[in-house]
Amino acid sequence: MISNTIDQEIKKAMLAKNNAQLRGLRAIKAALLLAKTEKGSSEEITEEAELKILQKLIKQRRESADIYKQQNREDLYKVEEEEIEVINQFLPKQLDREEVAAIIETVIKQSGATSVKEMGKVMGLANAALAGKADGKLIAEIVKEKLA
Repeated sequence: MISNTIDQEIKKAMLAKNNAQLRGLRAIKAALLLAKTEKGSSEEITEEAELKILQKLIKQRRESADIYKQQNREDLYKVEEEEIEVINQFLPKQLDREEVAAIIETVIKQSGATSVKEMGKVMGLANAALAGKADGKLIAEIVKEKLA
């Protein structure tokens, strides 16, 4: 489980006085605690749910970093990029575009989808097959290309 590793990494970052690492780890811990204490959630979070939370954190930071870059705020941009690096350490290796496309082709064949109208069905299967290994935006882009 990621949450156990986070506590140990926070201690290491505190001892090393690595503020960038510490910021990222604390953000992860806060998001996981929030998910644990949400209404209707069970006591423990599944590893799949943890991965989704981490992907959400990265997406938020990428959006912020893009805004900071557009506004020429290099100081804030750098902070977001450092946190993205820290969060990425806990995600599985991300697949490149060709690998994602190959998996999506297989999913399309299995589902029997032939048009963009069936994109929802394919997206559900593709997201399950690529959970934590690829960005949802990339998956959607490739599915749309293949079904067009």
